Amino acid sequence: MLVGLISLGIGFVAAIVPLLPAFPFLLIAALSFGRSSDKLYHWFISTKLYKNNLESYLLKKGMTFKAKRNLIVTATLTMSLGFFMMHQVPIGQIILGVVWIAHLIYFLFGVKTINEEVECESC
Repeated sequence: MLVGLISLGIGFVAAIVPLLPAFPFLLIAALSFGRSSDKLYHWFISTKLYKNNLESYLLKKGMTFKAKRNLIVTATLTMSLGFFMMHQVPIGQIILGVVWIAHLIYFLFGVKTINEEVECESC
């Protein structure tokens, strides 16, 4: 439950700050609450934060273009920083490059892009 509360706090801040990804932290919060407290889990899935950021993905509907773009841009910027900081560790750069490419492939081709209006019908 503590991990869920910490992740929820970070996810809330990340939803407000443009460069921080809220998605992974909110996903961790949902999973943690689901395993630790039914009351917290049901409260969390009824919040607007959950509905705007996770609901469509977890229901296997997909993600909006805006959500995908924000996730990809944030991951690219973060991984670029790591890539340049590892200039003396070529194997680290290769691994990071492979992870970045896998990330792009998954979110561009593996996750369905849905219209903004479709996602907000459940809001």
